[in-house]
Amino acid sequence: MKDNKALAEASKQEEYIRRIKSLNDEYFKETGKHKKMLTVTFGCQMNAHDSEKLNGMLLKMGYVRAQGESDADFIIYNTCCVRENAENKVYGNLGFLKHEKKARPDLKIALCGCMMQQPTVIETIRKKYKHVDIVFGTFNIYKLPELMYRNIESGSPIFDIWKEHELIMEDLPAVRKKSFKASVNIMFGCNNFCTYCIVPYVRGRERSRQPEDIIKEIKELVKNGAKEIMLLGQNVNSYGKGLQEEISFARLLRMVNDIEGVERIRFMTSHPKDLSDELIYAMRDCEKVCKHLHLPFQAGNNDILRKMNRRYTKERYLELTEKIKKEIPDIALTTDIMVGFPGEGEAEIEDTVDIVKKVRFSGAFTFIYSKRTGTPAAEMEQTEECVVKSNFNKVLEAVNPIIREINDEKVGKTYSVLAEEVSGGDKELISGRLEDNSLVHFKAPESVIGNIVDVKITDCKTFYLVGEML
Repeated sequence: MKDNKALAEASKQEEYIRRIKSLNDEYFKETGKHKKMLTVTFGCQMNAHDSEKLNGMLLKMGYVRAQGESDADFIIYNTCCVRENAENKVYGNLGFLKHEKKARPDLKIALCGCMMQQPTVIETIRKKYKHVDIVFGTFNIYKLPELMYRNIESGSPIFDIWKEHELIMEDLPAVRKKSFKASVNIMFGCNNFCTYCIVPYVRGRERSRQPEDIIKEIKELVKNGAKEIMLLGQNVNSYGKGLQEEISFARLLRMVNDIEGVERIRFMTSHPKDLSDELIYAMRDCEKVCKHLHLPFQAGNNDILRKMNRRYTKERYLELTEKIKKEIPDIALTTDIMVGFPGEGEAEIEDTVDIVKKVRFSGAFTFIYSKRTGTPAAEMEQTEECVVKSNFNKVLEAVNPIIREINDEKVGKTYSVLAEEVSGGDKELISGRLEDNSLVHFKAPESVIGNIVDVKITDCKTFYLVGEML
């Protein structure tokens, strides 16, 4: 439900959108060219969804899409700070844009997202990247039109970084990459404070949206062609806490399942400490909820889990996955595995390998711990690089053969597949997803994209399947 403050803010931003569109229309009359924009997204699906909203606002302002940086009049980087390499990419791109800005002084450059919530990053941008025009964070993306107009009027850089969330803005325009798939934020922020993670500091504390606003948004998305809905939150399992009328995520899932026209429902991310029996039963009972659960365990050793502040044990995680499999026998479990957390040696990694072998994940995002300034883990004694590399290889050697074995079991069987796009590797193939999120490539006309079709699996590799449409 919108409050008066949110309505007033939405009206104000609409006025700035109109003003910028008027300027862009005038530019088109004078030059015969449309102003072009480029949004580059780093990081998670939350960031990707935020970029859909940024694109929606920019298109309403009269911009059209650019092919790349050298073709754009307005460039916005939606940044991530979870790992160091994502930050380094942003700085590298900004170095390239310094030369572009010299050649084209009218080029506008904006930065937003998680990186911008860190004071050290802002200091670096002010000192080393003075060609950046607009900088804002994670709490005020809806203010993009106002910030752009202030920069146009003043000709000076605009920095607008908030320390906490003020409003949950509903009904922001969004442009989806695929009309038949849509992401919906059900909550923002995180209260977990895992010792390695910067997210609670840059995304703020948990704030849940009202269920009626979520349902309204999904119904509108379905009306516009969405068949698959992805519910997003840093920890969806804690959805509803703090609302005036508290509601569980399991209850919300059943409400979404009842919406006519929705064909598939996914969600992420789930924290093991909050995954309730109620949610397991909801997944079991709701026919539209995909039989796929992404449940990060990060590490298998109890001492490491305690130092991570994950608030569950190896034994608890194994009990949980056993219960899930008992209630939903055909479920596919995927996970995140971090290697190299401070104090994790050769003995500790064996517990991680043991979980991999016992649970048998259908997929795993395995990555090396990245030290993040401002987190408690950054102050701990770091693990030697040679040990990290050795442990990382041990985990991959356990994970990959299991994924391949699970894929082998699918050969000869027929599955429902959402056809999503032309394959990047072969233009004659279509790429799609099984309900369990497995990737499959199959020969079919482009006209099937956006539809759920039956595909018989004829072959498999470690990370994808090959099939034929029936």
